[in-house]
Amino acid sequence: MTSSEHKASSPRIVLGVAGGIAAFKAVELLRRLRELGYFVSPILTPDATHFVGALTFSALASEPARTSLFNDPSTPIPHTYLGQNADLIVVAPATAHLIARYAAGLANDLLGATLLASRAPVLLCPAMHSEMWEQPSVQENLATLRRRGVMILNPDVGLLAGGDVGAGRLAEPETISNLVSALLAETAHGPLANKRVLISAGGTREPIDPVRVITNRSSGRQGFALAEVAARLGATVTLVSCATLALALDVQRRVEVIYVDTAAQMATEILTRTAQSDVVIMAAAVADFTARAATNKLKKEDGPPALELEPTQDILVELGKRRHEGQIIVGFAAETDNALERATQKMKRKNCDLMVLNDVSADGAGFDHPTNEVVIIERSGQTHSVSLRSKEEVSYEILTNVAALLTRGAS
Repeated sequence: MTSSEHKASSPRIVLGVAGGIAAFKAVELLRRLRELGYFVSPILTPDATHFVGALTFSALASEPARTSLFNDPSTPIPHTYLGQNADLIVVAPATAHLIARYAAGLANDLLGATLLASRAPVLLCPAMHSEMWEQPSVQENLATLRRRGVMILNPDVGLLAGGDVGAGRLAEPETISNLVSALLAETAHGPLANKRVLISAGGTREPIDPVRVITNRSSGRQGFALAEVAARLGATVTLVSCATLALALDVQRRVEVIYVDTAAQMATEILTRTAQSDVVIMAAAVADFTARAATNKLKKEDGPPALELEPTQDILVELGKRRHEGQIIVGFAAETDNALERATQKMKRKNCDLMVLNDVSADGAGFDHPTNEVVIIERSGQTHSVSLRSKEEVSYEILTNVAALLTRGAS
């Protein structure tokens, strides 16, 4: 069968394996991808062969594993052959060295050359020790790649090769293969193709004088993750976010980002765009109250100020009133007690299709954590628990539910 016939019959994946101890997990990932019916072409870097054998990958893959730019009698120019025929390139594990070379545009081995010789989407699955993962240089390289549209599946927190526990463990093969399926689902453009998705993120800031504000602990990470993942799944995305997040987080260039400060500004930007949106996701922690701000800076020597608070507009309630046929509205509920009951009541009261419950008292979940643990509540009362994992992975769970609702039509 020719390569064109292979591509016509099933999606074609280039599986890149870089030189880290987590390379052994790539064997299980390859097996899962083949079971899903994908045509998989493995590329092992020279360093990867110190950890795993090319023969193992050749035995399981759709065609023999490749390890070199040269001396391939079947394919004189392997990087262009692989790059041009790929529907998706997955690198697992992606080491700090591979990430740095890719960000710098280096092509000194077959995997690096293939990454540069392809227009296919790229998914990097980093794996390294915690100290390496946390290095500013590594994070800056990842931010550069994200801006160029490369997808990053953040590593898990867990037991590492050195025997300690921390961030940097390669995501499990099942997680990666599920993500690959989501990326290749329905059409080449993803399950949210041709949909306009409006997302809010972060905590608003209500001024009490020209210097000070009332705010909350929301980092906006979950909203930013939702925006990035929705774009990967083919949606046209608009993100309305607290302005202070501009330097803290990174999204793909194709996400339109609108920065606001106050709840009133958030309401204006969201409500003027809702009519044109297929999906509205209110992940922001919008202030419930705003203050009558003093004209001049409040002085400490004058004693504690008497703040006059008044309620802000409930954006989610207004969205429920304005919703149009077929539109999906997703709310978030940050709770600390009677969480499921309160979130379910909130969903009904505010006319949402889905309510995402955050128990912010749980370890590693809620505000200002890279991870989250949620319960997705449907109108029918059915619930879907999402265990502690990266906010990126939580976003895929939420948006999978959204895509299913769009397919069926809002209830």
